[in-house]
Amino acid sequence: MSDSPSPLADPHLVFDPAPPHGTAGPRDITILGSTGSIGTQAIDLVRRNPDRFRVTALSAAGGRVDLLAEQAHRLRVRTVAVAREDVVPALREALVARYGSREPLPEILAGPGAATEVAGRGDCHTVLNGITGSIGLAPTLAALEAGRTLALANKESLIVGGPLVKAIAKPGQIIPVDSEHAALFQAIAAGTRADVRKLVVTASGGPFRGRTKADLAHVTVEDALAHPTWAMGPVITINSATLVNKGLEVIEAHLLYDIPFDRIDVVVHPQSYVHSMVEYVDGSSILQATPPDMGGPIAIGLGWPERIPDAAPAFDWTKASSWEFFPLDTDAFPSVGLARHVGELAGTAPAVFNAANEECVDAFLKGALPFNGIMETVTRVVEEHGTPESGTSLTVADVLEAETWARARARELTATDKAAAEARA
Repeated sequence: MSDSPSPLADPHLVFDPAPPHGTAGPRDITILGSTGSIGTQAIDLVRRNPDRFRVTALSAAGGRVDLLAEQAHRLRVRTVAVAREDVVPALREALVARYGSREPLPEILAGPGAATEVAGRGDCHTVLNGITGSIGLAPTLAALEAGRTLALANKESLIVGGPLVKAIAKPGQIIPVDSEHAALFQAIAAGTRADVRKLVVTASGGPFRGRTKADLAHVTVEDALAHPTWAMGPVITINSATLVNKGLEVIEAHLLYDIPFDRIDVVVHPQSYVHSMVEYVDGSSILQATPPDMGGPIAIGLGWPERIPDAAPAFDWTKASSWEFFPLDTDAFPSVGLARHVGELAGTAPAVFNAANEECVDAFLKGALPFNGIMETVTRVVEEHGTPESGTSLTVADVLEAETWARARARELTATDKAAAEARA
């Protein structure tokens, strides 16, 4: 472990964040990915706590224009950003239908850089990045450069651009929103980072816990989307089924807390009650637990160092319950081991891993790739990429170039494998 503290590592550094303008009152929030799972849950939390939070801007991809317009109207935001320029007329029409002719409409930003522009504005305290995928990197960097507190649900931006993010992040500026990393964040706050022996990231095991690699050869998309404990978007749900999500979280934990990979373990916990734990040098383990619900991690991201009452359900300790823990089956689920490998390679290797996986998940959802083919193809892409140059000189251009190559190569391999399978049939 590094002798010097990471700017992301010590939760004690964010116990007293300065308010945005030195005044009391609701904390101003920008929500990126507002129509997705994290975004909609964050808005629900904000609406239940109007004395604590005020949303000033929203961004979304553009696939759910009516919902975005409804959110903007209910929250009375100043700015709405949408990635798809072609939906601007429909968005404006939906806004007019809700605001009427007498109320001024919010400012509309449109285009691939709209989320980045709104994230970099200086009129909020906290930016919640709930975008899915590595497209969240540019908004993450913009929010950090603008001095905003970053509530980070978009793990991919840290994973693909780790050195870039850490180079500009100030102490305590990033608050993780993933349930696992919000748990680690809170458990580390109970002690000191110097006394941490090990981080233990929990995994539900997904819908295929207990199945062998052979069992997984013919599972369907519907099977993979049937997560036993969490309700998430399709990409994250498939990543949970392959445990790629857990591999990404191992890389994220390494980057957030400066803990070497050999001191970050993964354990399968089917109930999803314990969200992760920290083992200290004296043998104690401190864990964070709630019933499966993202309200708690979102509340930590938006409200820290304060805790938001009733942000998430609590346990009824008068009722009996069983909590189980199992070792990870690395043969059936090789994704965690591959993630450790690319994390240790650093440089553009994590970006290649993530981009190839996103393409393969898309191919699986479209029926063009079998379930086991996801990790088989990702592994081939990572192997072809080889050992990258040192990550210390990583640039955004490097990341984008590596991602473009990985996506193209993954599509080529998927098309070749599909053609071969059809020929055999």
